[in-house]
Amino acid sequence: MNKNSKTLNKRQDYISWDEYFMGVALLSAKRSKDPSTQVGACIVNEKNKIVGAGYNGLPTGCHDDDFPWEKQGEYLDTKYPYICHAELNAILNNIGMDLQGCKIYTALFPCNECSKAIIQSGITEVIYLSDKYEGNDVFKASKHMLNTAGVRYRKVNSSLDKLELSFHEKDV
Repeated sequence: MNKNSKTLNKRQDYISWDEYFMGVALLSAKRSKDPSTQVGACIVNEKNKIVGAGYNGLPTGCHDDDFPWEKQGEYLDTKYPYICHAELNAILNNIGMDLQGCKIYTALFPCNECSKAIIQSGITEVIYLSDKYEGNDVFKASKHMLNTAGVRYRKVNSSLDKLELSFHEKDV
């Protein structure tokens, strides 16, 4: 390098790995057709490589217009018996590798059913954005299972309020 040339320092406002992977989870949530709750999840291996992603939605082959999206009413007339949660979809949509030792990033703390799948798949850490249902028995059961199985969980640590994406060419 020439003594007269100015040294350019790296950018300082880049996002952390946690912010990046939670961002992927939140972006995945935008694919959900659920009118009331959009949740996404992203699975990452020990080398910080994304190995799975998912969002809450109907199983493959079940058309979105053929099933209810209601939150209340007779059980079979609600979304609950039909929807796959984001965490389960991320596990099922993984790239075909063993998930032992992986981390899962998810917008909402996982329910008991998703925690079963997380534990069985070998995922060892859950990073979540919101635990807004923590008083509910489903989530108490979830934490009890995760604790017993030795799966760590923590709220994502970020100083960001939001992260904006642009699809304008001029911004690239």
